[in-house]
Amino acid sequence: MKLYETANDPVFQEDLERIVAADLPWERFAGKTFLITGASGLVGSSFARALCCANRLRNLNARLVLAVRNVEKTKAVFGNLIERENIRLLEADICQPMTVDEPIDFIVHAAAVTNSKLMVTQPVETIMTAIDGTRHVLELAKEKRVEGMVYLSSMEAYGKPAEGKEYTRESDYGYIDFLTVRSCYPESKRMAECLCACYHAEYAVPVKIARLAQTFGAGISANENRVFAQFARSALNGENIVLHTAGDSYGNYCYTAECVAALLFLLVNGENGEAYNVTNESTNRMIREMAAMVAEMAEKPIEVVFDIPEDALKYGYAPSVKMCLSGEKLAELGWKAQIDLPEMYRRLMESMKATGNTKTPQ
Repeated sequence: MKLYETANDPVFQEDLERIVAADLPWERFAGKTFLITGASGLVGSSFARALCCANRLRNLNARLVLAVRNVEKTKAVFGNLIERENIRLLEADICQPMTVDEPIDFIVHAAAVTNSKLMVTQPVETIMTAIDGTRHVLELAKEKRVEGMVYLSSMEAYGKPAEGKEYTRESDYGYIDFLTVRSCYPESKRMAECLCACYHAEYAVPVKIARLAQTFGAGISANENRVFAQFARSALNGENIVLHTAGDSYGNYCYTAECVAALLFLLVNGENGEAYNVTNESTNRMIREMAAMVAEMAEKPIEVVFDIPEDALKYGYAPSVKMCLSGEKLAELGWKAQIDLPEMYRRLMESMKATGNTKTPQ
């Protein structure tokens, strides 16, 4: 496969072209300008690349403005795509008011703290990035009278669900101990969502909320060290998968390319001021079950071993929960995830091998 939007990753390139081939509201995006925050992260950068791919294959003629903290890092992520697509890099701290000189038609607000350890070592910054950052992006959306905006929230906003629920739907809020430092992340996500609802109610900002399951797939960075990347690298390197918890929390997942497609779909088809789970229901399982599944996919025999520290809090691990996200609300609109967990890992590991991304970050 010839690579156009990726430098060295045929799996990721195939994902992007599948997104562009999908039945999505492309006509609404033709000639439009997109502002993407958090554009150097996994979802933000994948979304931007998908638009670049659509420009090439669908003559979309979309323009991209990437709001980023680190311009040099972003240049390294996108390479020559920036010049080819005439992408504008906007150096901005979203915790400060944002100024954009040109018209903006759509906004994808993906900027957030995603490193679990930072959530417990820098909880104040985690909160303010979510709340102040979202407020400033919503103010910009109001000023520019955008056609659509989507805010990337998290399944952690649900907290610990009530016992006995088979599925967690968008109105099923659970318990969060807001005096626990790690709660800075889910509590700030809840507040940011409330801001979205309020800006829609008071100022008619056309914002939708996407509550993402854990999202991963082809195209992860060499610095990615979340659990899914750790598991995949262990399998590729023939090393035992090490769990630092009992692994009894239930995970929910969505493949990156499908998440991007869902966001494109929501920008046009979602109800303003509403929240939608973006997940694949078939992926729900305990962390230790997922670890065992990945171990079986390794080329050399490996095992799942447990090394549970006495003070797990310092690692920023989320509290254990038993929760299965429902994808029903988004499915009723006309979108549903298709790629299951084994296929997610297969494609992830093929991508990592193709790019030489198999070493643990320092």
